[in-house]
Amino acid sequence: MTEAEPLGRGRLLGYAIGSVGTGIFSAVPGLLLLYYLTDVLGVSAAVAGVLLVLPKAWDVLLNPVVGAASDREAVRTGRRTRLLLIGAVTLPLLFTAMFVVPGSSPVLAACWVGVAFLLAASAFACFQVPYVALPAEISPLAEQRARAMAWRIVALTAGILVAGGIAPVLVEAAGGGRAGYALMGTVVGLMLGGALVAAVLGTRWIPSSAGPRPLGLAAALRTARGNRPFFVLLTSAVLQTLAVAVMLTGAPYAATYLLGDYGLTSLVFVCLVGPSALAVPMWHRLARRYGTVPCYAVSVAVFAVATIALYPVLNAGATGLVLALSAILGVCYAGMQLLSFQLLPESVHADSGRTGHAQSGAFTGVWMAAETGALALGPGVFAAVLALGSYQAADFEHPVVQPDSALTALTTGFTLLPAALLLVSIPPLLAYRRMAARQYAPAPA
Repeated sequence: MTEAEPLGRGRLLGYAIGSVGTGIFSAVPGLLLLYYLTDVLGVSAAVAGVLLVLPKAWDVLLNPVVGAASDREAVRTGRRTRLLLIGAVTLPLLFTAMFVVPGSSPVLAACWVGVAFLLAASAFACFQVPYVALPAEISPLAEQRARAMAWRIVALTAGILVAGGIAPVLVEAAGGGRAGYALMGTVVGLMLGGALVAAVLGTRWIPSSAGPRPLGLAAALRTARGNRPFFVLLTSAVLQTLAVAVMLTGAPYAATYLLGDYGLTSLVFVCLVGPSALAVPMWHRLARRYGTVPCYAVSVAVFAVATIALYPVLNAGATGLVLALSAILGVCYAGMQLLSFQLLPESVHADSGRTGHAQSGAFTGVWMAAETGALALGPGVFAAVLALGSYQAADFEHPVVQPDSALTALTTGFTLLPAALLLVSIPPLLAYRRMAARQYAPAPA
């Protein structure tokens, strides 16, 4: 491919389809795993929260290691295929295992899910870190890199939509309980594997520009730490990821206890994610006209305001208004996802001029470690809020009536807490723009 040659649709699709798989794995555990532990397997909210945080905490340590390993592989072979393939083959099997729990003991169930989730998170890191590193290398042209990210976010949205829309339906179709989750884990695991393997095959052509020499983890991090705008941008993105993770975890609880129907989880999710797929081209055009950072800040601010508006609407049990606000959130979520991931490869690409060393794997390893930590904290934070509200865990056959304190905690954790995190993320985002203008030449928009 010459420098002036645009990326064809086949190559764009070959890269983007991997995000269908990453969207599935990012969405399903965040949406259903805490509820599965507390309301199907009978694990207490406090223990369930720990089980969800620990594997992700391990991933925070693992992601930078995988990033540095991906850069070393890229220097040696000119590709990042090996780690991608390892993750693509092992993750679907481990995902399915998370939802196929033997025996009836809550203690055994907790141990099984915790170990399976730990291994699945590790497999996900092997795929996700080199996968996110590829956009910085997919084209020398900024416009083509932005185009690839737009395709990727559409695919990511499709994966999240499939996961959030189909997974609860599959659970219900098999009668709920353990059997329902086992069916869901098997079917969704097959879909996950198909998307990841297709991406491995579809990205083999992308040449890596890492180097000029392989760096160990410590050396890679020393080289990366001078990129101050990158870390300010990362701070903003982490706060937003944490907010979304908290809301994602709370969705089935809100549907069950505030709207009175667990089945509404799928409908709320479809209303949230469906519009975001259509909104990606709109945000792409707006960013080209008005700048990436201003549009990014607007999407975060509107998301926060709509989240605050959910509080009284949920207390009133107004399902129609909840769905309408979910659609607004979906449009804003598309902007947050697209624009943050457009700035990431541009920040990495610009940094190579500062250091003379291209290491997109190291940067994406750090990014994914921080994002993984935020995704891990989301269920843990929401579980802690439930525990403070005296939420009562139960198995599927013996539901309980929750006290008013638990319902108040649930509503607050699902709305006001994420809104506060989103608003706090805006000042670092604006600071990134100022810092990038000084350090990068030219600065990302």
